[in-house]
Amino acid sequence: MKANVLTRYRVMAYITAVWLLVFTGAIVLKYGFDTGDTMLISQIHGVLFIVYVIFAFDLGSKAKWPFGKLLWVLAAGCIPFASFFVEPKVTREARALIDGGTAAPARAEA
Repeated sequence: MKANVLTRYRVMAYITAVWLLVFTGAIVLKYGFDTGDTMLISQIHGVLFIVYVIFAFDLGSKAKWPFGKLLWVLAAGCIPFASFFVEPKVTREARALIDGGTAAPARAEA
């Protein structure tokens, strides 16, 4: 596995996480304080999330993750603040694969 696969995933994980927080804040403002609009923010986050899913799937297929682990990583992109905890763990595991040059044995993590 090449390092650029991991880099693409990491960049999109952080960008998507930040936009999810912005979107969450906009929703709180809109429905909690009856101010603002979420249309543009939600569309930007939606496009970024699609790119995140593609890059996470690419990393998962190259790292030979089981489907359950891939779902866990994708779910982290849907929960505010979760990506900031999941991404470092995924990065450590992927760096070990890049340095070792082989895929990790398939095992599900919850």
